[in-house]
Amino acid sequence: MANFVAGIGGIFFRAKDPKALSHWYEKNFGIISSENGDLWITEKGPVVFAPFKQDTNYFGSNEQQFMINFRITDLDKFLEYLEKNGVRIDENKMSESYGKFAWVYDPEGNKIELWEPVD
Repeated sequence: MANFVAGIGGIFFRAKDPKALSHWYEKNFGIISSENGDLWITEKGPVVFAPFKQDTNYFGSNEQQFMINFRITDLDKFLEYLEKNGVRIDENKMSESYGKFAWVYDPEGNKIELWEPVD
């Protein structure tokens, strides 16, 4: 079968306060909101697409239906930056043969995974 899918074209999700949440992601992650009339251009790299069982607790709350995983170039420095900005950081961290992981939460309580891949 030919591969017609070239990548992820967008991430769409519900928010209690979309403008405030867009601002938070732009301030802390540098992700430009489509509201600003521009697009976030990402670097080429691996993307994991993995449906989880309905009752997983990996995302935190059972109400959270998805979790975004961001590739990070320097996890420790990025966590320091987020801490200075008052971002809620999960105390758990993980190191695997394929990279280091940490988790943070946006202002609406959505758990976000941060991944620094091994070169």
